[in-house]
Amino acid sequence: MIWGFGDLVIRVAKLWYSNNQIPKSTNPQILKTLDENNNEMTPSPTLSEIWIYPIKSLGGIALKEAVAEVRGLRYDRRWMLVDDTGRFVTQREIPTMALLGTSIEPPYLNVFWKNKPSEKVQIPLEIEASEFPKLRVEIWGDQCPARVLSDEINQWFSHHLGQNLRLVFMPDTTRRRADGRYAPPGHHVSFADGFPYLILGQASLDALNHRLALPLPMNRFRPNFVFTGGQPFEEDTWEQFSINHQPFQGVKPCARCIIPTTDQDTATRTAEPLKTLATFRKFGNRILFGQNVVWLGKDESLVRVGDLIQPAK
Repeated sequence: MIWGFGDLVIRVAKLWYSNNQIPKSTNPQILKTLDENNNEMTPSPTLSEIWIYPIKSLGGIALKEAVAEVRGLRYDRRWMLVDDTGRFVTQREIPTMALLGTSIEPPYLNVFWKNKPSEKVQIPLEIEASEFPKLRVEIWGDQCPARVLSDEINQWFSHHLGQNLRLVFMPDTTRRRADGRYAPPGHHVSFADGFPYLILGQASLDALNHRLALPLPMNRFRPNFVFTGGQPFEEDTWEQFSINHQPFQGVKPCARCIIPTTDQDTATRTAEPLKTLATFRKFGNRILFGQNVVWLGKDESLVRVGDLIQPAK
């Protein structure tokens, strides 16, 4: 049998998980399930945070509920900044992008400096694609059609981030395929790196923070879903699971780039957390933290903070 990298990573992660049981969180919860490994009662996985990042690599928005769609949560990474060549830019190249927050106040998506919210620009939340010029943009080798927003908006970003930039929007007619090496056929993604969803357990972050001199917040890792309950790194093993009866599939643990080393409040960078993660979460030449996910549902549906997460048995 020939395994792809994703299959191999899942098998290795399952072996690691089974051999590295870490003490459970003491966070009290009412609903509990039986841990078959040690016959102790452990909290059921429960959705504790929902995040969207409307503009790729800018600040996220915490939600109490969100609409699940095939290319990701509604409004998640449907906008993106590109350079003069049409290539995407992120915090990898411009760390100060971390200092720009976002908020939704219909009919606008607001972008503002976190330390000076009055310094902001308003972007139409609902885009009529035919009213904006076309541009073919590049993201991780993918070429896909987008729409360029107004000169006024582009000048705001160029001025505040110190280089010529344009803000583009992905219309519904654009079909950018999720990474076909791991995602099932027919799945699409917005301007996220390769997959429409990312899930990460609070217990996994707690296990990392236990090893760090200075604990880090969840926003370093930019997940869509955070859950409490369960074991650290349990999400590595979730091939099929549901949230509020909505079916999802874990396709590949998330390989980490430099962005988690960027403080999302100051834009400064340090060696952590990648330095420590490399000591216990490195598989081959990849540092893995979190699980990339696709949605298997057919009809758009809400997921809510507090929903139970049910891994398939």
